[in-house]
Amino acid sequence: MRARRLAAVATVALGLVALSGCRAEPGIAAYIGDQRITDLQVSAAMKDLRTKNPAPEPSASGQPAAPQPTLPEVADVVRAMVLTRVCEKLSAEKNYQPRGQVAVDQAAQQLGLDPETGHVREVAKLFTCMSGLPAEPVEPSKEEIADVIAAGRAAGKIPAEVTDEAAAQQLDGEQLRGALATKRILAEAVGRYDVTVSPRYRPLEFPLLSFADDAPAVSVPLGEPASDAVTDISTPEGPTATPEAEGTAS
Repeated sequence: MRARRLAAVATVALGLVALSGCRAEPGIAAYIGDQRITDLQVSAAMKDLRTKNPAPEPSASGQPAAPQPTLPEVADVVRAMVLTRVCEKLSAEKNYQPRGQVAVDQAAQQLGLDPETGHVREVAKLFTCMSGLPAEPVEPSKEEIADVIAAGRAAGKIPAEVTDEAAAQQLDGEQLRGALATKRILAEAVGRYDVTVSPRYRPLEFPLLSFADDAPAVSVPLGEPASDAVTDISTPEGPTATPEAEGTAS
């Protein structure tokens, strides 16, 4: 999603185990513990996006209309809904308090959407909540750094001539280590709350760290992967660049 500059949250970790538990009721988009997100809620959020962010009308002077805002996709809406509930549930349980407040107007500016849009308010609430998650830096495992490198190569952000050793040295740092701590916390919560997502929205992942051009560097899988099997899922600028956290305040 395009909320990269919203809140100063730490962001990374890999090897999250996706759930295989199957909870399926007609009309349910996702489960977070005993909470439900319905398809009707998702449809209403998408309708709200389109209604409050219409294509600009051509000007009376004949000048071309302003470009239409790029609306989030349904996956953006669902994952924000799911992760907000995970974060709020975890924060209430652990008494985590936000360290920064993300204003709706700030979120609207960064998303390029009307501040009255429900999804904008959801994003502001999510990044405010995530600012309270602890993120004491941890050393990445060999598997974790290998997954970040693999994602960078798959996205074309790490040239073939750059060795894994060189890439690892450039990627490892405080940002990555702090993010690993945050993702481990979220991974534990996603599993413990038995987060389950309807197949129509899978795979559902929330990007936490990106390479240049918003290429996902590391994402938090929310619920099951595309299939119902249990798998380890992980996703992570090139040889001379550093991944960008999905939450840097502008």
